[in-house]
Order: sequence, then structure tokens, then C-alpha cells
Amino acid sequence: MDKFTTLTGIAASLPIINIDTDQIIPARYLTTIGRTGLGRGLFHSMRYEDNGSNKPGFVLNRAPYDKAKILVAGENFGCGSSREHAPWALMDFGISCVIAPSFADIFFNNCVKNGILLITLPQATVEALQADAADPARATLSVDLPKQEIRRADGSVIAFEIDAARKHRLLNGLDDIGLTLEKSSAISSFEAKQRAAQPWLYR
Repeated sequence: MDKFTTLTGIAASLPIINIDTDQIIPARYLTTIGRTGLGRGLFHSMRYEDNGSNKPGFVLNRAPYDKAKILVAGENFGCGSSREHAPWALMDFGISCVIAPSFADIFFNNCVKNGILLITLPQATVEALQADAADPARATLSVDLPKQEIRRADGSVIAFEIDAARKHRLLNGLDDIGLTLEKSSAISSFEAKQRAAQPWLYR
């Protein structure tokens, strides 16, 4: 997966609490195991009318937010079922960073495994960023993962915390397989010793 180091882009405000994974990507889109094309189903019920046309009031249907790379969301974002299609849909749309007061644990881990940076900040700070995002003139944010900083349009900086292991994965673009392959030398050494000591296991 791609490495995440720095990101500068439009932030879209979605100040709704308890957005679950079915709202992020409805079950009708789960028939594929491909990671592309799911962006069209992102927030389907919020984005589209019954006839399939765009709802003009939904933030991601309006410029410049239709090109958003960052989402500033409400509390408990990503609750509900553990579908990995939810981060796939966000990524396919172009969103690779979500900021919120809190996230569902399974969704959080799925996002990290797919290269999406989730940032948890106090409610008041999230509301300030939502106000920035609501104004197109102030909607551009810069996220610096190595420095653990968010830079606002006015130049002010917000620091954020992240678990060291998750930061390592994102900076180096490591999914579960990549994380395992970091230990390839140790794995090969173990296999060589085991093959010598217990050759019958390799017949």
C-alpha cells in the first residue's frame, strides 16, 4: 500500500455522530472484493436521490468538496459492522485522512491497514476544523504525519497523537503482509534451523 507522510488538500465537514459502516458503504456494494470503483457508493444514501441523481445539499456533491482528501467527521465515526469495504470506499473516492473526536475500534484498525490516517482530537478542536472546512477559503488543511501536526489555512498548527506502531505502518506503507515481511530474515533463519533439526517436516 502507499506510504503516508504528508497530505495537503480540501477538507470536507461531516458533523454527524455515529455514522456507521453501512452509511459509509451500503451492503449492496459488498459483492466485490476489488478495491476500485467503490468511491461511487461512498455515503450512498446521503449523496443520491432515489432516482440516482446527486443530492445538491450533500457536501461531497459540491465543489470544492467533491475533490476532498480529508474528512472532518463526528463522534464515533465508523461504528457498526466490520466491513473493510468502508476504508476501501473512502480511499477510492480520494479521502486518505479522517479527523474526528472518536472512532470505532475495528474501523480504526481497518483504516490503518489500508493506509488511511485517522486522527482523534478533542470535540472543540474538531468543531474548529469543521468550521474551517465549511468555508471554501479556509478548507485546505496540511497534515504532517512525521511531525504529527495539522496546519490550518491561517497558519496555526494543531498537534495530534498517534500510536507508534500505527505511525510506523503508515509511514512505511505496511499492510499485514508487509509488516510480516519486515521479519523475513528472522523467518528464514528460523526455517533453516528447523529444517536442520527436524528435516522430516519439510519432506
